[in-house]
Amino acid sequence: QVHLVESGGGSVQAGGSLRLSCSVSGYNSNADSVYIAWFRQTPGREREGVACIRRGGGSPFYTESAKGRFTISLNDAKNVVYLEMNSLNPADSAMYYCAGKSYDGKFSVWSPASYPYWGRGTQVTVSS
Repeated sequence: QVHLVESGGGSVQAGGSLRLSCSVSGYNSNADSVYIAWFRQTPGREREGVACIRRGGGSPFYTESAKGRFTISLNDAKNVVYLEMNSLNPADSAMYYCAGKSYDGKFSVWSPASYPYWGRGTQVTVSS
C-alpha cells in the first residue's frame, strides 16, 4: 500500500522560504518509474500542479507559477521528496499535496486524475 505524508507547511511573510517534505512508502525499492508530484489547492479552486519528479532520474517538471522559485528534489535513500519554495508571495498560499503514480503509459503530469495516491496535505500561508 502506497502511503504519502506531507510536512513542513506553515506561515511565512512574503519573500520568505519554506521547504515541504513528502515521505513516500509502499513502492518497490527497485521501481524507478515512479512519479511524485506536488499540487496545491485553495478553497473553491481546482487543484493545480506545481512540480513533478521521476524516481530514477530525468529532469523535473515545473508549472509556470513555480519555475525559477521552487525546486523539487528526491532523497532516494530516505524516500523523501522535497519542495523548496523561495520568494513566496500571498498567491502561493494553499494546501499543498503530494501525489504518486507508477508509470504505466503516457499520462498528463498536471492532471490530478493521473495520480492514484495522495497525502492529506500541508497548509502554506504567506502574508503580505
